[in-house]
Amino acid sequence: MPVPAIDPFHAIAISALAHQLESQGRSIIHLEFGQPSTPAPQGAIKRAHHVLDTDPMGYWESEALKQRIATHYVEQYGITVAPERIILTCGASAALVLAISSCFVPGQSVALARPGYVAYRNTLRALHVGAQEIPCGPETRFGLTAQAIGALDPAPAGVIVASPANPTGTILSPDTLRDIAALCHQRGMVLISDEIYHGLSYGQPAKSMLEFAPDALVVNSFSKYFSMAPWRLGWLVVPDHLIGAARARMGNLFLPPSALSQHAALAAFDCNAELQAHVATYRRNRDLFLEALPAMGLNRLAPPDGAFYIYADIRHLTDDSLAFCRQLLLDTGVACAPGIDFDPVDGRHFIRFSFAASTALVKEALARMIPWFAARQTGGNAKT
Repeated sequence: MPVPAIDPFHAIAISALAHQLESQGRSIIHLEFGQPSTPAPQGAIKRAHHVLDTDPMGYWESEALKQRIATHYVEQYGITVAPERIILTCGASAALVLAISSCFVPGQSVALARPGYVAYRNTLRALHVGAQEIPCGPETRFGLTAQAIGALDPAPAGVIVASPANPTGTILSPDTLRDIAALCHQRGMVLISDEIYHGLSYGQPAKSMLEFAPDALVVNSFSKYFSMAPWRLGWLVVPDHLIGAARARMGNLFLPPSALSQHAALAAFDCNAELQAHVATYRRNRDLFLEALPAMGLNRLAPPDGAFYIYADIRHLTDDSLAFCRQLLLDTGVACAPGIDFDPVDGRHFIRFSFAASTALVKEALARMIPWFAARQTGGNAKT
């Protein structure tokens, strides 16, 4: 069996160019990654300092943190999750590897939305599992439906669902989640739910798939809502029958996550007011983008329900989103992500902005981009 080919993450190349330009003295605004501009909560940082001063640490999995996560499911969703079903991981990426490798064998396939997070497709490929990508457009707000999954022939062995989703910010309705859960149960398909953006919503809060499918595998992380991306800490909720398989993989492939991060994460749960202030900032930034997009000629999009992304259709300007992002960066100093990372078929017509930066930087980015986009609407620079 040949080694599978993995697509590059093109936003990384854009970011590398952005940092190169910064090193040359250019003013760069980073909107290419879904990375909060805010630091970890102050309580988490204070706890980390204390632990560094008093505890030599070592390989460790915090039972207190697993219990606190279990309590979070009761508080947030009204559901009971036994702490032993929670596996602490080195970020959500490791949780995704654990979920896929614990459930599928080479040659099987998993359904997922297109557009969707680049690592779903590539992690599946790396593990010799096929990716059955379902094209999702504006008619479903770029979200999966049970009808679209049920139409697949042959049926996949599993489904990956994300709500809120990357790159679109779409939150699936409770009815949609319920229908997908019922379909997977009826057809014996494994259901993996990526809930890394939970807590970041601008209307109704997102529902956990565990409310509709108690045997689903759920990926989550401290990177987004908790603003702790560099701490590389996540978790995976698994059904009882997969606890042993997932734990064996965690121990062999990754070992336990950082002890320091676990101590800090436990304290982060007590910083709700600070974390909600971050959400308020993202809400302001979202509103600024939605107000400015018409002046940029970007009218074809689904306003995000959650996360911190704008996924904009630029087909009237280009059929090469990577080259477009590169030129936007060179001309304005604003870095964003090309749609081909999230959709290898239609992504050449889309770009993604992250509005997780500070409000001041979002305002400056829009001030730079509005005249640039306006010039391309009226000038001879379209379709480059």
